Amino acid sequence: MPIRLRLRAPNGNHTVTLNDDAAVSDLLSKISDVTALPLFELKWGFPPQPLDPSLYGLPTALADTDLKLNGSQIIVIAKETGDPSERTQQQTAEVTPPNQASPSAPLSLQRKQNMELKDSPEVPVPSRGGTMVLRVMPDDNSCMFRALGSAVLTSSLDSMTELRSMVAQGIQRDPEMYNEAVLQRTPDDYCKWIQYSDSWGGGIELSILSQEFDVEICSINVQDLRVDRFNEGRPKRCFLVYSGIHYDTIAFVPDGYSTLDSEHDIKLFDASDDVLLEAARSLCAKLKQKHYYTDTQRFSIKCNTCGWRGQGEMSAVEHAQSTGHGDFGEAD
Repeated sequence: MPIRLRLRAPNGNHTVTLNDDAAVSDLLSKISDVTALPLFELKWGFPPQPLDPSLYGLPTALADTDLKLNGSQIIVIAKETGDPSERTQQQTAEVTPPNQASPSAPLSLQRKQNMELKDSPEVPVPSRGGTMVLRVMPDDNSCMFRALGSAVLTSSLDSMTELRSMVAQGIQRDPEMYNEAVLQRTPDDYCKWIQYSDSWGGGIELSILSQEFDVEICSINVQDLRVDRFNEGRPKRCFLVYSGIHYDTIAFVPDGYSTLDSEHDIKLFDASDDVLLEAARSLCAKLKQKHYYTDTQRFSIKCNTCGWRGQGEMSAVEHAQSTGHGDFGEAD
């Protein structure tokens, strides 16, 4: 009988299935694969208690342990590896440089001007009677909230303020899940920080908001076309496009309407419709061909305050820590 369990990780919730003869090593490898975490800690039960399957020995069959994993829920907490290139997206641009006046103190990264698409790609989907198009969000630190808000909010609410507040409330409701180890700061500090307009949103925010709106969020990474799913298994889904330091959203325009006009956009879809999922990935593949992404580990970066230039996000972090400068852009 296969072993099925749920994972709650920084990049969302996942359902994992293992063969009945799976070993401890298979479980740990599967968790690493679906969470994209090289090192992690596990907790389970209520209240959550530490779980370390490796104590049974990596070759040991799970069926030969006393772990009752089938149907259980496991919390996955990221651990530091010591490699600066493996910092999570959520840590990106969250360093507090010394002498920085802003209370949120984000490290602001802006894309090159030529990242703005003059000829946005489209993907016709004849079987669904319409076309998938990219809707570009403004280049500000609220692009993720804007992208998601355009899909799930139908009123005139200020999506940035509303969604940031919902994230803070979600953290306060579930302190076991969103603890200091996960947030990389105390929950109270994080709740204050995320409500500043210049604080970036990422995996933690998408995980919380996907549950708040009861939707599956598919975040498609332009650089490698990976699809990160948050709140997987819900009846409705939306598509976000992640291009390294920016989020946009994908819309479906029915035949008969101009794709340049967003008035008839559809941004919530049947989660079982894999035709539209593949169309969204095809759109991102076209964006990749146009190099519509930023490789944050290798890109050339400049300080807009003093003109310093460096290579990669971590060099910008080091410069920010030594100078207090927080305004950076992608260099030509």
